[in-house]
Order: sequence, then C-alpha cells, then structure tokens
Amino acid sequence: MAVFADPGGAVAGAWQPEAHQGFGVSAEAGAPCWVELLAADYDTAVSFYTSAFGWKTETMSDTEGLRYTLNSPYKDSTAGILDAAATLPAGAASRWLIYLGVTGTDDALRQVQELGGTVARPAWDSPFGRLAQVADPTGAVITLISV
Repeated sequence: MAVFADPGGAVAGAWQPEAHQGFGVSAEAGAPCWVELLAADYDTAVSFYTSAFGWKTETMSDTEGLRYTLNSPYKDSTAGILDAAATLPAGAASRWLIYLGVTGTDDALRQVQELGGTVARPAWDSPFGRLAQVADPTGAVITLISV
C-alpha cells in the first residue's frame, strides 16, 4: 500500500491487491460511483496516470471549454481527469473528488444538513443524473449522484 502526491499535488492511495480487491459494490446507493481528478495541469496529469498505472485513456472532450479524459474506454471507465486550471484557485493543487450514489439527491442534501454537513453546491441536473456537492463536518467535499 502507498499514499502519494501526483505531480499536480493531488493525494491518492494505491495498493497491490491480494485478499482485498477493492470496492465490493459500486454505482449504487451508498457506494462510490465515480472518481474525478480536478487537475491543475491537465496534460501532466494525463501523462502521469497513463504512465504510472497503465491507463488506456480515452479523450471524452478536448475543446477550449471542456478537456476531459477517461481512465479507459467509455463503457469501462471508472475515473476521469478534468482540466480544472481555470476553476481551481490560483496556485491550488490538483485534487481527487469522489462521487457517492444516493437514491434521491434532494433528500440526501437535507440529511447532510441535518447531520451537520453543508451544501457546497446545490443540486443540478446533468446527463449522468442529479448531482450536488456537500461537505462533511470536517470540510471534506464529496459529490452526490442519483442512481
């Protein structure tokens, strides 16, 4: 097992699987659905993860308004890298964002607030489902996505 910072400063963990193979459940309520790198230096990030982990990347979009690369061909992908240089604060490090599945995004937002969390970005609809960003009481940010 290792914990490292990539060239953009994003902290991640990795392990060589033996008995523990990873997520037993994904893409359903209460489970991770997606992970996304908000990259301060997109080209360096894509190059690093391709080289370090053997990702067989697929570019989902390469326009001025949206640069996004998947970690494998679309139907098999589990992670993405977003060019976030224009949206991250100046000098900010890259960071990973996890998407957790919920049965109802709006209900989950209410529950987060009842339990002491905060809404970082109110719910919005996307082609992938209804999303919202929340922070737990310690400030850790996650994205909720309806499944």
